[in-house]
This record gives sequence, structure tokens and C-alpha cells, in this order.
Amino acid sequence: MINKEDITRNWLKRYTGTNIEEFGDWILLTNFQIYVDKFSEKFDVPIMGLGGAMTSATNRDGLSIINYGMGSANAATIMDLLSGIHPKGVLFLGKCGGLKRSTELGHFILPIAAIRGEGTSNDYFPIEVPAMPSFKLHKHVSSLLVEKGIEYRTGVIYTTNRRVWEHDEEFKQYLGKVRAIGIDMETATIFITGFANGINRGALLLVSDTPMAPEGVKTEESDKEVTRKYVDLHINMGIEAMARIGEEGETIKHFSY
Repeated sequence: MINKEDITRNWLKRYTGTNIEEFGDWILLTNFQIYVDKFSEKFDVPIMGLGGAMTSATNRDGLSIINYGMGSANAATIMDLLSGIHPKGVLFLGKCGGLKRSTELGHFILPIAAIRGEGTSNDYFPIEVPAMPSFKLHKHVSSLLVEKGIEYRTGVIYTTNRRVWEHDEEFKQYLGKVRAIGIDMETATIFITGFANGINRGALLLVSDTPMAPEGVKTEESDKEVTRKYVDLHINMGIEAMARIGEEGETIKHFSY
């Protein structure tokens, strides 16, 4: 195996448990197993890759979901591996911390861009290259949310590799200076690696905590409550948005790589 496509096509099944020809044209990405579980239950399809690095499932309409784990390195890995099957679009269903007073638990954020604070994306492009989604993919997601009367925010996400920072007042002041609306660990990576691999990509993020205040830091109990209240809506919006794009048949690639 001397070229990238041979490597990625060989490795994709090893990581996800799904044969490359069984993946759909549209991919949902998540870093929570419960999303794959709910997808499997909704469509009555098996979960592949249990016990391995990543899990996945594919419905009969050509939509797949992959739980790639946690962190920017894993996010970059799955986007590189997906380049071997050339999906038509990838939508990340992730959680994020809300950094503004206007972002409350349960709100959705449709990022217009992401700040590359994680470092992983530096292996793909110089830091000056912005991490951005595919506009037309986000247009479909936005239209669906408006149609359903679901409130959402737009803005810039700060992506970091730091998992424990909520105690660091200096870093919190920095987040205020960069005017980010939310913080997570993968969005910038997915946007940049999607760009590098010629994959249309987007993200619909669920605000799961408000970490700028001590009482807003995520706990086991608060995360369970957010999951109970909002995860079904989150995954259903992702499924419906990607299904709609596939049905309408509009190309979402709006510039050449």
C-alpha cells in the first residue's frame, strides 16, 4: 500500500467494523455511543465495530453514523479514512460548551467557522487557513431548524485539545477576547481535514454546559440531564437534514479543491 487511497480504504473497516462498500453516501459523525445506539434502534440496523476503536451503523437509505471516539486526533483520523470512500457530505453531531450568556443548555449552534486552537489541524494547512464548513450543507441544516421552529445560534467555535481548563481563569479571559460562542475539541479539526480531503462537511452542536461559570461546569448528573432532554432531537435533526439533502439532490460542493 503506497498511496493514500489504498491505505484509507484498507483501514476504514479495521477502525469502524463496516465494509467500505456498505457505507452510505452521507455520514453523521459523533463522539457519543448513545447516538449510534439510537440510530440503530430507529432504523433497526446492527451496530458494527463493537469492541473496536470506532462503532458505526448504516440505514437502508444510504445514511451512516460513526462514533469516532473523542478528541481532535480521532476526528482527523476518521476524516482521513473517509476520504477513501468519497462521501457526498459529513455532518458532525457534537456537544459544546456555551461561552455566551445567549447560549443556554439545549441550544443548537451552527458554526460559521472554528478557531484552530487544537493543533492537530496544523498538520494539514498553515494556521492562517480558516476552518470553515461547507455553506450549502449548513444551509440545509439551517432551513430545517427554521422550519421546525427550533431556536439556534450561529458564531465561531473555539476548538482546543485541553480537556480540563475550566479552572484556568487566564484561559477563560482569552476565550472572552476571541469572541467565540462555544468551545469543543473537534469542530475545527473536522472542518480543516474535510477541506484537505475534499469532503463537504458541517457541524450541528448541542450546548451541553456553560463552563465560564463554576455552576455551569459539566458534571455527570448535568450531562445525563442534557442527554435525556435533547439528544433525541439532536440526532433526529441530523438524520432529517442529511436525508433531505440526499432527496433533493442539490450539489453542496460550491468551489473546487
